[in-house]
Amino acid sequence: MTTTIKRAAVLGSGVMGSGIAAHLANVGIPTIMLDVVPRELTKDEEKKGLTLEDRVVRNRIAAQSKKALLKQKPSPISTKESLDLIEVGNMDDDMQKLADVDWIIEVVVERLDIKKQVFANVDKYRKPGTIVSSNTSGISVEAMAADCSEDFRKHFLGTHFFNPPRYLKLLEITPTKDTAPDVLAFMKTFGENVLGKGVVEAKDTPNFIANRIGTYGLLVTVQKMLEGGYSVGEVDSVTGPMIGRPKSATFRTLDVVGLDTFIHVAKNVYDQVEGAEKEVFDVPDFILQMQEKGWIGAKGGQGFFLKKKDKNGSTIYELNPETLEYEDRKKLKTAATEMVKQEKGSRRKLKALVSAKGDKAGDLVWSVMKPALLYSAELVGEIADDIVSIDQAMKWGFGWELGPFESWDAIGVRKSVERMQKEGETVPGWVLKLLENGNETFYKTENGNVYYYDNGEYKQQQFNKKEINLKRLKDVNGVIKKNTGASLIDLGDGVAGLEFHSQSNAIGLDIIQMVNFALEEVSKNYEGLVIGNQGKNFCVGANLGMMLMEAQDDNFFELDMVVRQFQNMGLNIKYSDKPVVTAPFNMTLGGGAEVSLPAAAIQASPETYMGLVEFGVGLIPGGGGTKELYLKELRNLPKGVTFDLSKIANDVFEKVATAKVSTSAAEARENGFLNKNDAISVNPDHLLHDAKQRVLALANAGYQAPKQEKVPVVGDPGYAAMLLGAKSLQLSGYASDHDLKIAEKLAYVLSGGRIKEGTLIDEQVMLDLEREAFLSLIGEPKTQARMQHMLVKGKPLRN
Repeated sequence: MTTTIKRAAVLGSGVMGSGIAAHLANVGIPTIMLDVVPRELTKDEEKKGLTLEDRVVRNRIAAQSKKALLKQKPSPISTKESLDLIEVGNMDDDMQKLADVDWIIEVVVERLDIKKQVFANVDKYRKPGTIVSSNTSGISVEAMAADCSEDFRKHFLGTHFFNPPRYLKLLEITPTKDTAPDVLAFMKTFGENVLGKGVVEAKDTPNFIANRIGTYGLLVTVQKMLEGGYSVGEVDSVTGPMIGRPKSATFRTLDVVGLDTFIHVAKNVYDQVEGAEKEVFDVPDFILQMQEKGWIGAKGGQGFFLKKKDKNGSTIYELNPETLEYEDRKKLKTAATEMVKQEKGSRRKLKALVSAKGDKAGDLVWSVMKPALLYSAELVGEIADDIVSIDQAMKWGFGWELGPFESWDAIGVRKSVERMQKEGETVPGWVLKLLENGNETFYKTENGNVYYYDNGEYKQQQFNKKEINLKRLKDVNGVIKKNTGASLIDLGDGVAGLEFHSQSNAIGLDIIQMVNFALEEVSKNYEGLVIGNQGKNFCVGANLGMMLMEAQDDNFFELDMVVRQFQNMGLNIKYSDKPVVTAPFNMTLGGGAEVSLPAAAIQASPETYMGLVEFGVGLIPGGGGTKELYLKELRNLPKGVTFDLSKIANDVFEKVATAKVSTSAAEARENGFLNKNDAISVNPDHLLHDAKQRVLALANAGYQAPKQEKVPVVGDPGYAAMLLGAKSLQLSGYASDHDLKIAEKLAYVLSGGRIKEGTLIDEQVMLDLEREAFLSLIGEPKTQARMQHMLVKGKPLRN
């Protein structure tokens, strides 16, 4: 068996196949993507005089799929360079190339007969030991490979990626009775460590784990909506974030997935089960009518929701399932929904809502939760070996914050079971046994270890050694020091960790104070520091609301002090005698980028959206961001090479003036926010571990703080050039007068003031220019209007 995967092949280049090929390329695996040979020429091909024998025609389907990756949103590729790793071909001419790959993934149409044909052909060309897998979402994995060679069957399994593969974490791996144990073990490790996935082992049953339970839950919700007389919008208003589910809730999720896909998945279970379960998977008539009309969701232009544009903007309407007409969107607003808003955390919110008997929202949530919990319990042992696999599949595949059994723990197992039995439900025996034995929960935590209930006993949950969970770590070790904005934690092995936990992880004085304390503590007692957290985003910037309030009260002395402290914090991070590594992920905006840029190294998550976005609220970066991005770009240049300083200044000017945000960590590197000293963790769950290892590597290499830098600036000529670009945008109508004013301040900072080109200035001079520009802009009424608009509306104002 192969011990590593250096090259891969994807057979089938549809949305899923090309998405998998893109994900493999994103993590650096060269991939050949093959599809069928077209049977007819396009009109364009006829015009060019091409024939069905021409290679460009024969590879057309895969080539078009590769090209389409550039246009898809959200983008399946992390950077355009990823496409260079995808080679295209066809399944008639290029099967011999399968002998050169270590993993072959089949992603053709969901028909057993076609899959068997493909695998019979693959068996002729693959070399012994090559792993082969199917991305099927529901066809029997065992049946597909039944007629293949023994070596093929030993190296064959199901690998079900969730769409889109770049963004959805779940990878369901389904072995057959013939799959060699070492092949299964290798693919689990490879899936986590190289593909960055959350891997669960599923059994070879209809739709495996997540789609089986997820589809059941969605269909139950549709049925309860019809029974209870709720509207589509009302259901979505309480089955989303209010109960720890994604914003797309129920019906928006169906619109995103596509009703055609959903109906296919439901039918797959319907055809293979019996009795009451079969009834649930019988898709209601109105949904089949929607499919007939082409109202299949986002890709059909309308589904359960329809977006209409008018002179006032866009309005979203909801479908009435009885009349199949679109109506004004409604939301459920009850005593329970108002009460839930006061609760913190998904567990407390869910418990409060489910407990609200007699409340329209509470009754709805209970009516859809109850059957889903019972169904999940009934399937333990059938679709997966344990409750952990089911919970993780639902969290990683459907974006639930809590899996079914974690949800059950949250609402109270004993109380909810008593209620279920009063309502005439049959509760699986193993759940009753759990309670009879005096247990109250499916999970429990002791000394930082998590245990789950399994076959009458609690077993310890095993985690990847690269996974650091801050909550469990703090439960065992406590914290070194904390305030309202951040906590200093001992990560072990002589490394400390600074965790932000303010509102949206926005930076205020509390975080600044903790950073400075952490650096002092680390200097005395630790090898180095990791700045990272496990919130929704790394950091969305400085506390905008606090700054606006101070500006509106004319507290410029206070603002000046805060900005100075922020700048000093950046210098302290940069010149710390012990290495500081930041671990950014998701939104890393404004102040979040300004914390990261001066660090000894950045260890980024693949999905890191980094940018200096202050221009959007009428400001420029005030915490050293402009200076640090400029210096980082200068340091990226090869030594001894003559370079155009004005080109660097213009590049930074453009990125800050357009508030450019990377769409991935790979793009953040292209944008200059990451350099050769920085790295990207493939699996976001391993981010803190990798950052910690980076600190230790720097410390063991004899880390020394950088020397104080002099900054070469473009001076007067560079200032004039930057301003000329901004003025031309204003004259073309692309920039307002206020945009020009902000751009002028930014150009002044980057040029180092009205001085001679090539002058070397102290970092502090550039910081002073940044601060002065920031303070003058925050006093502008139009900037304050932009800040207010962003705080209220969540989007930039053009004024």
